[in-house]
Amino acid sequence: MDIDISRRDSLRANHSATHLLHEALRLTLGDHVAQKGSLVAPDRLRFDFSHNEAVKSDKLDVIEDIVNHHIQMNSPVDTRIMTPEMAIAEGAMALFGEKYGDEVRVVTMGGEDVSHNKSAWSVELCGGTHVNRTGDIGSFKIISESAVAGGVRRIEAVSQNAARRWFSERETILDKTATLLKSKIELVPDRVANLLIEKKKLEAEITQLRQKIATGGFSAENRDSEKIGNTTFIGRIVEDTPAKELKPLADQLRLNATKTVICLAAIQNDKISIVVALTPDCEGEHDAVGLVRIAADAIGGTGGGGRFDMAQAGGNKPENANAALESVRQALAQ
Repeated sequence: MDIDISRRDSLRANHSATHLLHEALRLTLGDHVAQKGSLVAPDRLRFDFSHNEAVKSDKLDVIEDIVNHHIQMNSPVDTRIMTPEMAIAEGAMALFGEKYGDEVRVVTMGGEDVSHNKSAWSVELCGGTHVNRTGDIGSFKIISESAVAGGVRRIEAVSQNAARRWFSERETILDKTATLLKSKIELVPDRVANLLIEKKKLEAEITQLRQKIATGGFSAENRDSEKIGNTTFIGRIVEDTPAKELKPLADQLRLNATKTVICLAAIQNDKISIVVALTPDCEGEHDAVGLVRIAADAIGGTGGGGRFDMAQAGGNKPENANAALESVRQALAQ
């Protein structure tokens, strides 16, 4: 039978790293931390533990630094056989609910823990395979922290060669990003931050331009408006406009208007959004929610809600945009 030595070494490193992680979690977060599950694979490790909230990034950094500190100490990993009572007396952690025989295997590592008067920093009951010295773990990197269930968190991490690969892959990504940004690596965060600020400014300018284009030329006399009884109806399909911009557009259109009902339809990505807005003097005579629900029927939408003077609905039949506008017009004519 052939033994995959490389795989076995990786398993040992990840298993020993799990022990160091457990102790680092207890030291950083508190003694309430207890193991709730774990996975030791050749390429990664996973550790579930009791904790009632997400572990913040600064705490994760501290935990990671503690584990790496004990790895760099290169202290010996010791295994001994003793009774469960002796193990507990020496401060060994046992898994809650686990049944143990007359003898248990105790794994100690991490160097002497003077602060807790223990012979080793990490002392656990464990029957698994481990490295000979903590330095054999190489390095340790936390790659994620997440929720598993109520009161249970999960940390995923890598060690040894997998940790080196993780850093190498991210270094490559950073190099490519710096090249694309035509920036030095250390200036990439500032460069990205400035680009995001510029993007936000440009988006605001685009929104303003869309509003000017969409609202330009509206008047009681143009083809977009129609007098229905004593109410002016303005209906228009606005191209390439996000749904979130419809209400601001409608607000601008009714700004200086009187006795006016506005219906705007925006089509984007095979979806359609409709907004109906009324000027304040329409209260009691017309209702935006009722009108937008009529329009929603035409575009395959459901519901439609808002206030009496502003309501919005969406649908999946953009080809019926004109029919939706017409349905609102007919409702006003009744």
